[in-house]
Amino acid sequence: MKYIETNKAPKAIGAYAQGVMTNDTLYVSGQLPLEPETMKTVEGIEAQTKRSLDNILAIVEAAGLKKENIVRCGIFLDDMNEFKEMNEIYGAFFQNHTPARAAVEVRRLPKDVKIEIDAIAVK
Repeated sequence: MKYIETNKAPKAIGAYAQGVMTNDTLYVSGQLPLEPETMKTVEGIEAQTKRSLDNILAIVEAAGLKKENIVRCGIFLDDMNEFKEMNEIYGAFFQNHTPARAAVEVRRLPKDVKIEIDAIAVK
């Protein structure tokens, strides 16, 4: 097992690693839409979706993998009415690569953000 950390993604705000690589599988902790340099939240569901995905990609790349290695994402939304907007940004990010996915509405997220996304990637 190896811990994956990068300054290109937000520092962990709790007792967890940005990512954990075990054998050929990388588990990326839920990423909030925080700017890595300032730890400030970006505004709006579109920007928050893109920032969370960019944070995931930074961790994936720190592990020596690529976007195409992502096989699953979990999406946590504070308002399912924003699913369409999230889905458009998500689709543009992954383009022709379509990992398995679950999207659920939750009552509240850390730092009162609109979205949190986690991921699994495989070599």
